[in-house]
Amino acid sequence: MPLLFSYGTLRDPAVQRANFGRELAGRADALPGYATRMLEITDPDVLAVSGETHHPIVVATGDGADQVAGVVFEVTDDDLVAADGYEVADYHRILVALASGVRAWVYVSATA
Repeated sequence: MPLLFSYGTLRDPAVQRANFGRELAGRADALPGYATRMLEITDPDVLAVSGETHHPIVVATGDGADQVAGVVFEVTDDDLVAADGYEVADYHRILVALASGVRAWVYVSATA
């Protein structure tokens, strides 16, 4: 099964139920070499689900000392498609190595 690392709203049980039809079980992990910024969200569908006007977004720093805490979830390919539909165009999904050594998909800034 694919793994999905979340540092933001995809950790919220309400967002998970809205996008995946269930709550996901996950474990703590971290994304090295990245830092968190905040992004204003204007998509009405995403705003309705998350209830938040600003979401975190990560950008690569190139500094191994930087890391972003989050949760890694086991998901299905269909879950990844659903997550792609939830994330706005400012994000894109890439495969990364997490601090634990596992490889997981994560949404990062599409412009940085």
